[in-house]
Amino acid sequence: MKEQIWDQIQTVRQQAPLIHCITNFVVMNSTANALLAAGASPIMAHAHSEMNDMVSIADSLVINIGTLDEYWVESMRLAVKQANLLGKPWVLDPVGAGATAFRDVTLKEILQFHPTIIRGNASEIMALANQNTSLTKGVDSLHESNEATEAAKQLRVEFGSVVCISGATDIIVGSERIIRLSNGHSLMTKVTGMGCTATALIGAFVAVNPKDSFMATVSAMALMGVAGQIAAEKSNGRPGILQINFLDALYQLSEEEFLNMVRIS
Repeated sequence: MKEQIWDQIQTVRQQAPLIHCITNFVVMNSTANALLAAGASPIMAHAHSEMNDMVSIADSLVINIGTLDEYWVESMRLAVKQANLLGKPWVLDPVGAGATAFRDVTLKEILQFHPTIIRGNASEIMALANQNTSLTKGVDSLHESNEATEAAKQLRVEFGSVVCISGATDIIVGSERIIRLSNGHSLMTKVTGMGCTATALIGAFVAVNPKDSFMATVSAMALMGVAGQIAAEKSNGRPGILQINFLDALYQLSEEEFLNMVRIS
């Protein structure tokens, strides 16, 4: 599997897919730079009048509800309708699910369009499946990733989506398989938008491998984890430096480094 994932990393670099992101104000710059470093091409657009055209030219769509408002909800609605109409893959990041009624109502509607992939932290995944009995702490998870496995399975059955639970161990739930990835570093939690970056990278990988969204998700999260681990090892506990080192690691990652470091179970 490691070699197969590396092939997917190379495919993204070679094909440079165009990823349409309707994402939040906090992370636009960082996710765009991460997509570029990984070899993809980002576009951040949310105007209603260009949604159909933009989705039409993109290879995949990423929906991130981090800084939600009523205008952007309609942008998301228009975009996912067009993506489904054209048979294009799209990824949902349910940032802050469970935090407010507005977010939950919005997510309930968006889920009815059956995302190709859902990526969130454990608390967000549990909230989507109505299994989170505690209030969410903003965008931070109050649960470990393994606590959300049953919720992820429920979402998989209900919506047909591949579900990725991010955490110290990333868990990817498909129709027949569950993969766990154990790379990354705790320093990554001190940099805003790392989860959003993971979602954007998933968008890049499913763009070049739309027929196997499970493998695309595993590949993106493996790249994310290894690059984050390399960056943290070079950052000496400094989260500001980690941001720079992370982009460099995405761009410069070699096959030898990746195959030696990635941890899959």
